[in-house]
Amino acid sequence: MKGRLARGNPPGVIEGVSTYCRAGQEGPIRALQHEVPHTVPVVMEMLEFWLECRSKFRTPYEQEQVNIGSGPPGSKVRWFRSASDEPRFINTVTFDSKDDSPTLVMVHGYGASHGFFFRNFDALAEHFRVIAIDQLGWGGSSRPDFTCKSTEETEAWFIDSFEEWRKAKNLSNFILLGHSFGGYVAARYALKHPEHIKHLVLVGSAGFSSQTDVMYEPLIRFKATWKGAVLSHLWESNFTPQKIIRGIGPFGPDLVHKYMSARFGAYSTGEVLSGEETGLLTDYVYHTLAAKASGELCMKHIFEFGAFTRVPLLQSASEWKVPTTFIYGYGDWMPYQGAQEARKHMEVPCEIIRVPKAGHFVFIDNPTGFHSAVLYACRKFLSYGADNPSFPEGLISA
Repeated sequence: MKGRLARGNPPGVIEGVSTYCRAGQEGPIRALQHEVPHTVPVVMEMLEFWLECRSKFRTPYEQEQVNIGSGPPGSKVRWFRSASDEPRFINTVTFDSKDDSPTLVMVHGYGASHGFFFRNFDALAEHFRVIAIDQLGWGGSSRPDFTCKSTEETEAWFIDSFEEWRKAKNLSNFILLGHSFGGYVAARYALKHPEHIKHLVLVGSAGFSSQTDVMYEPLIRFKATWKGAVLSHLWESNFTPQKIIRGIGPFGPDLVHKYMSARFGAYSTGEVLSGEETGLLTDYVYHTLAAKASGELCMKHIFEFGAFTRVPLLQSASEWKVPTTFIYGYGDWMPYQGAQEARKHMEVPCEIIRVPKAGHFVFIDNPTGFHSAVLYACRKFLSYGADNPSFPEGLISA
């Protein structure tokens, strides 16, 4: 594992690849025709991750780079604004399902990519047509220059690029699931385009916490210290964790491996990753973090230091038009109380589910509990769910 990371992958001239795989088989790889060298190490490492995991996946899947269009230099569309008019792509994986299965679209959080859901695809694909994406500027998707200068422009970067992806995939009437920052994007998208979403599932979603919450008092006090002031300055200067990984060069893989081993091993709040899973995910995560900076630069425009949203979703709760289920790990550092406050102002059905033995990455920590929560949230869209509305044993309704 470390040897492969140390060698890295040489720059190439393909934008992406498309594969189709059945369980235990490698699919044909189709190179697209656009030259974007910086995406190749990410895409190829991602392919290696998928192909090494293929023996674990029972469900056939297709991986593709979905073209969301192109624009000239100087375009008013922020996610096209760069020195190039190259087409943009959203990296997408789709798992086979029964023809009458509802569609579930999964959106990852900050600094992540769709590979983080690798423990969930098979179980969810038994009930849904599962589609997972890498948001623009992350994972194996295109990484255009990030030129946004405000919260409004930054939100448009993610919302509008997702909408172009939806059009390209000809999707409508689907369930949208977002994790953490991906939950914030999913919620903002549902506020702008509610006609396409039949249910919203927000997993440990950002955007609902408030600086007035008692649990944040220590952080507020820390921000008033000189150390807090320094970190706040670094935050406002867009000093991201990814810059650290790039800056330490050959030590980057080891740092990522130590974090992954600790977070999903020694300090896991739930089901630990195996050594093989940790190795595969480390390789995958390192290459996504070390690639060109793009979507990661959104943070200072969306959040203040401490992950407090500049434009809280709580302010829009009364405008909610899509039934929503919140899912939190019992040990999630994102507080579920923010969802409770939002629910008071929503005029649509809203449920809050807490999953034991899980933290912020509930779908990795306790995949079985997470799957039960998702199935319960979407029960009315499943053939058996309407007749079986009982709340899953072991989960907690908040």
